Order: sequence, then C-alpha cells, then structure tokens
Amino acid sequence: MPVLYFASKEADSKRKKIYIEKDTKVPNAAIFTVNKEDDTLGNVITTQLLKDPQVLFAGYKIPHPLEHKFVLRIQTTPDYTSQEAITNAITDLISDTTNAITDLISDTTNAITDL
Repeated sequence: MPVLYFASKEADSKRKKIYIEKDTKVPNAAIFTVNKEDDTLGNVITTQLLKDPQVLFAGYKIPHPLEHKFVLRIQTTPDYTSQEAITNAITDLISDTTNAITDLISDTTNAITDL
C-alpha cells in the first residue's frame, strides 16, 4: 500500500524560495534551487542568462514532475559571479516585460482613439 505524505501550510511557508550553493565540481559556478516554481520560470531565466556573454553555461532541470521546484546551474567567467548573472537576468526580464506592457497599452490606446 502506498504511503502518503502531507505537508502543512505552516511548514511550506517556512521553506525558503531560493537556495544557493557553490558548485564544487565546476569553477565559477553555483546551483540555485527555486521552490514553488516550474518550467516556465526556469526556461525564461535560463534563456535570458544565455544572452549574457559572461555566462559560460546555464541550464535547469525539474528533479521530479510532482515537485514544484527547479534546479538552475550557472557557470560564469572568473570576474563575474553567478549571483550577479541571475540578478542581471531577472532585472533585464523585468525591464523587457515592463516595456512590452507599456507598448501594448500604448497600441491599445491608439487603436481605441482611431475608432
């Protein structure tokens, strides 16, 4: 008979959103475990990281389909940290999203005015 495990909301809320650990196998690399997120965010962040010329490697995996987390591995050049890389990638994503929303609002307003 299968064993069922239940997590309480209290225990879930105490879990950190992001764990960061140094990758001991690869130089200038870190492993980020992001809880309560899935493929969507993992793919977007990885794609943005790969646009950075100082990022040598960026990839993510989903440890198990029933776990709501992904593990992101980043390797950078020696003069650039993985933390700087992910911070810059997220900042760029926020900027790109803000610009896209602003353009959409502007285009919608112009279309309504032309009616």
